[in-house]
Amino acid sequence: MTRPLRAVAVSGGLQRPSRATALAAHLLDLVASKVACERHLVELGHLAPQLGGAIWRSQLAGPVERELLAVEQADVLIVATPVYRGSYTGLFKHFFDFIGQDALVDKPVLLAATGGSERHALMIDHQLRPLFSFFQARTLPLGIYATDHDYVDYQLHNEAVIQRARLAVERALPLVALTHRSLSPVPGDTAAA
Repeated sequence: MTRPLRAVAVSGGLQRPSRATALAAHLLDLVASKVACERHLVELGHLAPQLGGAIWRSQLAGPVERELLAVEQADVLIVATPVYRGSYTGLFKHFFDFIGQDALVDKPVLLAATGGSERHALMIDHQLRPLFSFFQARTLPLGIYATDHDYVDYQLHNEAVIQRARLAVERALPLVALTHRSLSPVPGDTAAA
């Protein structure tokens, strides 16, 4: 019997409500609608007071450490960040600076970002993809970018973005399933116990 898939989303949004958090939650819901999973949403804006002043992982408060462990133990990771000055938020990078060097190796990662205009859409390929390549994660081919105009009351409203999100999740699921099976213990396998 395999354990449930662990799907974790990280939002780099610093405010509440946040379009990045809404996008992360939307993608997490899409994954959960297709496969049984334990889902978890990490909101970095909520952790900012406990995260921002730390230099070493040993200095982090318990809630931040638990969120880092959730990311490291995830079977699939969804990341969404607002675009600030052409890149992810500083707090987003600071959080991932504490992730273990090998914790994301071969982990499927779905990349997403939000911004004020279309001109930042390539940030996914020019900023997020290299960051997760450093971790040797498997960044999934389709990223999702949404502008402020794609939302109504902090919910995705643009049908083209909604369809792209669905397509990204559908294309990701075979890799996620393959990775999850390879990590799950095989019934009767005493080496895995």
